[in-house]
Parts: sequence; C-alpha cells; structure tokens
Amino acid sequence: METLLSPIILFFVLGAIAALVRSDLVIPETIGKALSLYLMAAIGLKGGVQVSQAGLSVELGLAAAAGLALSFLLPLPVFWVLRTLGRLDATNAAAVSAHYGSVSVVTFVTGIEVLAQGNMPAAGYMVAVLALMETPAIVTGLLLAQRTGGVAARPTGELLHEALTNGSVMLLVGSFLIGYIAGPVGFAPIAPVFDGAFRGVLCLFLLDMGLIAARRLRETKSLTLRLAVIAVAVAIVNGIIGVLVGTALGLDAGSTAALGILAASASYIAVPAAMRLALPQADPGLYLGMSLAVTFPFNILLGIPLYAAMARFLNP
Repeated sequence: METLLSPIILFFVLGAIAALVRSDLVIPETIGKALSLYLMAAIGLKGGVQVSQAGLSVELGLAAAAGLALSFLLPLPVFWVLRTLGRLDATNAAAVSAHYGSVSVVTFVTGIEVLAQGNMPAAGYMVAVLALMETPAIVTGLLLAQRTGGVAARPTGELLHEALTNGSVMLLVGSFLIGYIAGPVGFAPIAPVFDGAFRGVLCLFLLDMGLIAARRLRETKSLTLRLAVIAVAVAIVNGIIGVLVGTALGLDAGSTAALGILAASASYIAVPAAMRLALPQADPGLYLGMSLAVTFPFNILLGIPLYAAMARFLNP
C-alpha cells in the first residue's frame, strides 16, 4: 500500500486519469524528452559512482551475464506465445517480442526508487545491467523476423551497429562511465542537480507517461483483450524468471528485485525506434499498445511491488 501511495506512483495515476477524462493537461514533447534525458543521465551517473565506491565484483559480472542472457533469450518464448496464442503474423510477433526482451528505463528508475524507499536498495552496478539489456533483444527480434520470412536478411554487423549506437544506450553507458571515472569526489559538485532534484523530475516524467499511456490505450485499434492479457502475463512470467535467476546467483534482495523488474519491463523507446527503421511493416499501434499502454502501467502500479515482495521472500 505504501508503494501505491508514493508520490511517484500517484503522479502517474494523475496523468492517466487526466488522459482518460480527456483533460487538456499536456507536457510538451520537447520537455518530455528533456526529462527522459535527465533521468537516464542521472541514473547512469549515480550507478557509476556507486560502482566506483564499491569496486568491481563477482556479483557485477554474474548480474551482467544474466542480464545479457535474459535479453537475448526472453524474446524467443514471447515470439512463440504471440504466434500461437496471440495469433500474430511473424513480423508483428518478432517486433513485439523484441520489446519484451529489452527494458524500460523508466520502469527501472521507478523500481529503484521504490526499492530504496522500502529499505531494499539495489546495487549500483544494476545500472550497467540495465544498459546491457537494452540491445540484445533488438538483434534477437530482427533475427526472428529474418528466419521466419518477416523481413529481408541484413548483415549482423549492421543490426549490431543500430542497436549499440541507440541514443539511450549511448547516454546510459556514457554517464555510467563518467560517474565511475569521477567517483564520489567528482560527483559531489553536480549532486544537487543529478541527485537532489531526481525524485521531483521523476514525478513530472511519470505524470507525462501516465498521460501518454492512457491516451495510447484509448486510441489504439490493434490491441485486443487477448493481447492485453498476454502483455500482462508475459510481464509477470518474465519478472518471476528474473527474480529466480537473481536468487540463484546469490544477489542481494534489492538487486534480485531489480533484475526481476528489468526482465519484466518492456521497452517503449529504444526498441520502437529500431523497429520503425528495421521492420517498418510492423504495426506500431500493436507493439506500443502492448508495451506502453498495458505492460508499463501494470508494472508501475502492481508489478514492481510483486517482484520486490518475491525477492524479499526468497532473500530474507
């Protein structure tokens, strides 16, 4: 209940309600993008500083390997479910499955903040895991489309270049490295901006995301009840897998919950941008409807507390 009554979550609810009642409340797109850039830079910097303090560890290596494996592999069962139960064609199934192997930065940032407020903080190196998990699923999704005839074959190097040079990946990795190099001393002068204002900016960003998610849900024509149920079920199953993997690796409760949150989240920024270029024939209303309008709100409101509770139960 404390999680649901957090100002961070309540701002998201406010945005969703405003959109559903057709209020004229709006956050300009340029401001929304600026808030997104700030959050990615802030979480990257803070994660890098924490790793700089704690040093490189076996846990970091294990979590990074697990994150990469999850991102590469999770799209495979999702693709099968979408083809068999969701009754989607190969192109759309591949595009959607890529979203569910990649990650949502905002879901992660919200989850990290909720975990910190619940006295179950995740290790700083989970930011590096976040960055690593953004791109492998894009490659898997495009390879699935190629193997099933959904798109003409393209060189693997070209696919990797598109994935690795994505703007959000560059900013996350770059800010993480800056934080790691600068350390606590170098971070101190900019801490009031990137640490002190973090929660307030996150509230405003989630207000915007509530508006966008609810409007997408209201306007999309491609999303059926069957696909909405699949979007929720996939998030829950992926989240449970992430928590079980984190527990098996011996990660602390907060980092285990964070890995569950990452596995359960679905990209709605990096992957849609890649799919728009690589799979233009795929339906944006479908993959954005599922990832942004269904999975994202579910995770923000119910998924994060669920994965945190499971991690706490398995790691008392």
